[in-house]
Amino acid sequence: MRYLPLSEADRRAMLDAVGVSGIDALFADVPAAGRLQQPLDLPSHAGELEVEGRLSALALKNLAAGCAPFFIGAGAYRHHVPAAVDALIQRGEFLTSYTPYQPEVSQGTLQYLFEFQTQVALITDMEVANASMYDAATATAEAAAMACRITKRKAILLSGDLHPHYRSVAATALQYTGLEVEALPPDPLGMEDLLGRIDHQTACVVVQNPGFFGSLKDFTALAQACHAVGALLVAAVAEPVSLGLIKPPGAMGADIVVAEGQSIGNGLNFGGPGLGLFATRDKYVRQMPGRLVGQTVDSEGRRGWVLTLSTREQHIRRDKATSNICTNSGLCALAFSIHLALLGEEGLRRLARLNHAKAVSLAEKLAQVNGVKVLSPTFFNEFAVALSKPAAEVVEALAGHGILAGVPVSRFYPSYPELAPVLLLAATETNSEADMDRLVAALKEVL
Repeated sequence: MRYLPLSEADRRAMLDAVGVSGIDALFADVPAAGRLQQPLDLPSHAGELEVEGRLSALALKNLAAGCAPFFIGAGAYRHHVPAAVDALIQRGEFLTSYTPYQPEVSQGTLQYLFEFQTQVALITDMEVANASMYDAATATAEAAAMACRITKRKAILLSGDLHPHYRSVAATALQYTGLEVEALPPDPLGMEDLLGRIDHQTACVVVQNPGFFGSLKDFTALAQACHAVGALLVAAVAEPVSLGLIKPPGAMGADIVVAEGQSIGNGLNFGGPGLGLFATRDKYVRQMPGRLVGQTVDSEGRRGWVLTLSTREQHIRRDKATSNICTNSGLCALAFSIHLALLGEEGLRRLARLNHAKAVSLAEKLAQVNGVKVLSPTFFNEFAVALSKPAAEVVEALAGHGILAGVPVSRFYPSYPELAPVLLLAATETNSEADMDRLVAALKEVL
């Protein structure tokens, strides 16, 4: 009983002390529609050994990424993470204070965050980056709010090629702020007209490159159009490995860049945790959410690091705060920074070229299959195809063949029946030609 030490008499004494007749009375303020009318259909309590056995049996039903040909992407990508990353993040130099508010005992944490910020600014071609955020979805919401503070406008335009999770998190986070969020319909063919929707009421336009459906675009003209009417361009990147090959958002004129850093240094881990990258122009630094680590010298002239900027409600008055995100993905940021340092600039470029080559090879093979049409005209390591059958059914059938064949777009957009045949497939350096041939052979059979 070490986990549940209270007896019925203990519970009764506590209920009497607060003056209620039973536990249900503690939930009186929760509307009846939001309360369960009966217990969940879950197994009863069991001993630790039995629980371990039950959970192990459930885990065996999963088909892990490393155990089958794996073509799943849609915002979370499988890459090889060097063993050195895991070894280095466990070194004592980095196991300093969890929150680096006392720099004299947190130099290890502060230094790697400073290096991380430098790396993020370099790969995005921006001037300043923060010490990370939770993930790209929450970073997107924070970027949109930041743009509204800067422009003093309320209208936010979300591209139809922006990841659905980023769209929904932004809409949820901003729904009670008085800001107006317009999300365009999903855009698998890249045909939406963003230029025609910008006016002097627009605070920002939020785009993604590569897009959710895989297409690559140059948003230079869009950035210029935004600036012409006083709006900002927010660019999201779901696959940071692409920044080793394609034109970075900063070079296109983006004012704020957000990205998901999971691809570099961090495994899939069944969906999390993520790592939010956030970068902007120096002139907007005081509106940037999160926190910023800066370099300084101590009283003896030695190089050191401190928290230079922390405009979070944890530090200042809530109405003056730029964000209520009260931490950062520190361990994931460290893994990102170590992996990127191991790669170096040329290594990142080689990795990006390899990813693109793998995706091109896969697309060429799939284009020869009857019932498959490649939709993405240009792409990095992920692209969309239209199948002759609903993609969800095909993916399920291919799982029966021991192949994880991508993500049906219908999982994100169930209310768009025209997207039911659309499948997203990603190919990274972890995919062999044999993996691709297995997918093609099984797909021919299933279709």
